[in-house]
Amino acid sequence: MSEPISIAGAAADTVENLVREHARFVFSVAFSVLRNKEDAEDAAQETFMRLMKQDIRKIEQPRAWLARVAWRCALDRTRKPQEQSLDDEDFFHQLPSAAVAADDLVLEQQMKALLQRLIEHLPQELRDVVRLSTVEEMTSADVAQVLGIPDASVRTRLFRARQLLKEKMAKVLEGRHEF
Repeated sequence: MSEPISIAGAAADTVENLVREHARFVFSVAFSVLRNKEDAEDAAQETFMRLMKQDIRKIEQPRAWLARVAWRCALDRTRKPQEQSLDDEDFFHQLPSAAVAADDLVLEQQMKALLQRLIEHLPQELRDVVRLSTVEEMTSADVAQVLGIPDASVRTRLFRARQLLKEKMAKVLEGRHEF
């Protein structure tokens, strides 16, 4: 059984402020890896639990520190076996609206699935940048903080990833390549 965590005075206020200020960002980082709301919430909570165990005065850049910890917590969760659960609310949000034709919906889903498969086949360093910047709509500065690389490297990797995706998509649509 774990022992209760006690944070006193100003440190508690600092943690509370950091949680308020960065909660969405931490969740976004975790979600970009896990692609599941509940798991991302758990990873974000774990990130803030780790923050509470730190000497906050020694953390020079809290946003970058939180991003790195959230990224690692999320990656750790991908290595553990996941429980499969059905969330009725998610199911109902995925139902097609009456305004969208069924064939358009199927085509859109197929294109999204194809793009996701193409992204999954990118080299890891490019895949991470695409997930964070494009899928999660993070700025290159935020991605740089999460991955611990220079901002210019993020932009270069993103450019290379988009070029590769464009070439692969063209081949697939022309029927020269299959997945």
